[in-house]
Amino acid sequence: MSKSLPLLAPVSECCSSLTAEPLTDDQSDRLAPVFKALGDPVRLRLVSLIASHEGGEACVCDLNDAFDLSQPTISHHLKVLHEAGLLDRSKRGVWVHYRVRAEMLGDLAALLGSAR
Repeated sequence: MSKSLPLLAPVSECCSSLTAEPLTDDQSDRLAPVFKALGDPVRLRLVSLIASHEGGEACVCDLNDAFDLSQPTISHHLKVLHEAGLLDRSKRGVWVHYRVRAEMLGDLAALLGSAR
């Protein structure tokens, strides 16, 4: 049941390093939702919590205590991260488990990595 938002190609297919050549309008349009999703402190922390969680995945029940937010609010943030292509998800019973898409983070790191 894992899927990514279709309009977002993997960053490696979209762009080289920011310092190698300027981004096109299309590349910027595809990358902006990813950076926007990571630009929220709660979502950035969620990515970190999931990536560092035992086994590299977590469900909402594992994340609730880390925030002073309701479960539906946390679920909304997880949905935004999933739609931006940063998280994969799978449903198991009544719980949805999330895993960080390491390749997406690696692509973003490569995109930003040589910018000095």
